[in-house]
Amino acid sequence: MFQTLKNAWKIPELKSKLLFTLFIIVLYRIGANIPMPWVTPEVLEQQFNMNGGNAFTWLNLLSGGALSRGTLFALSVSPYITASIVVQLLTIAFKTLAEWQKDGERGRKKLSTLTRSITVALALVTSIGYSMFLSTYGMLTYTSADGFSFWLQMITLVVCFCAGASLIMWLAERINEYGIGNGISIILFANIITRLPAMCGSLYSRCFVSRWDVFAKVENWQVPQYIIGAVLCLLFVAVLLLFTVLVVWFSNSERRIPVQYAKRVVGRKMYGGQSSNLPLKLDMTGVMPIIFSSSIVSILPTVAGFIPNTAFGKFVNNYLGMNSFPYLAIYLILVVAFAYFYVMISFNPVEVANNLQSNGGAVPGIRPGRPTVEYITKILNRITLLGALFLCVLSGVPMIINAVWYAIDGVGLADLAFSGSSLLIVVGVALETYRQLEAQMTLRNYKGFLD
Repeated sequence: MFQTLKNAWKIPELKSKLLFTLFIIVLYRIGANIPMPWVTPEVLEQQFNMNGGNAFTWLNLLSGGALSRGTLFALSVSPYITASIVVQLLTIAFKTLAEWQKDGERGRKKLSTLTRSITVALALVTSIGYSMFLSTYGMLTYTSADGFSFWLQMITLVVCFCAGASLIMWLAERINEYGIGNGISIILFANIITRLPAMCGSLYSRCFVSRWDVFAKVENWQVPQYIIGAVLCLLFVAVLLLFTVLVVWFSNSERRIPVQYAKRVVGRKMYGGQSSNLPLKLDMTGVMPIIFSSSIVSILPTVAGFIPNTAFGKFVNNYLGMNSFPYLAIYLILVVAFAYFYVMISFNPVEVANNLQSNGGAVPGIRPGRPTVEYITKILNRITLLGALFLCVLSGVPMIINAVWYAIDGVGLADLAFSGSSLLIVVGVALETYRQLEAQMTLRNYKGFLD
């Protein structure tokens, strides 16, 4: 990968694209650190640290910590990602949108316009909810008793947060147009990377700084704590490297269904007769099941965070909080369910089988038509189950570690709980960027017969 970046840097056109992408990332990080007026960031960050485990923890990770500081880009890429998922679901429900998807460049422009509109609408709704959250917990300068000043404050914050989300969408599109592409993923990659120092600092604090009660009665208790802390850190690094290798292997793995094309004569030319394959990626769903599951399972803890002193709030925090095992069990079940759901809406075996039959292709030993559909569906169900189990291990192990750690010291590691999904996003974006750079380098270094 580093050799590919080095070679791409030598090509002037790719070098300019890389520099432009870095420039956009710098602009984004500047916007992510611009403070908003009337917001008290110290109180806001303290509230996030106290109430880890709800939807805000996940959104804060995706924003690179901007949400917990109440900055201009606090909403980050979440409205755009949600809008993209909504449009993808709508293309299945509405025939017109499905036709747009198959209409080439013109159809993609229409879908992009629809995605932008939904993004702005979601950003507006999210801005209102986020501003009300800040006001409810006393993180703003003015309260509802201040009358006009309070409403001016709320309107300004809503407009600024919504404008920030729209500006992020515009920056991502500039990366797609003038940079190396994959703009939203690049920004999301940068956000997660910026959270690594905070995660490492939190891990170090838990291992070496925090006093553990289990060693309080042991003479010279610091010695065993530092020894165990060092072992835990080394174990964490080893598990991280192992998961990184597994994610890379899993992302590049695919199940290839052999396809044989029949010979046919068109005019004086003969077509077909060659063997090919139909690749089905094991990681076909990507991080989408994790995003869906995290959003749904965090609804109750988020609602309970607004009413912590009620019986409902106490029940949810005790039995359905992120540090509880019922939360983890529900989360893993939803990951498996959404993995099958996302594959069902993104891959159509009937359409694939019809395309094979119309092009004269067939799976050896399988009759065209319905038997081919059933054969592809059977293989698809198997690799989807394998992919769902992998996602459960990748995202579930850090959550189990966090729950056990919480049972030991009563604090836990909220950032560590989402490290598996973060790793999947980071590695996936890195591999996709690597493939795009390789493709562009191959295109520019290709020499035809006339050369």
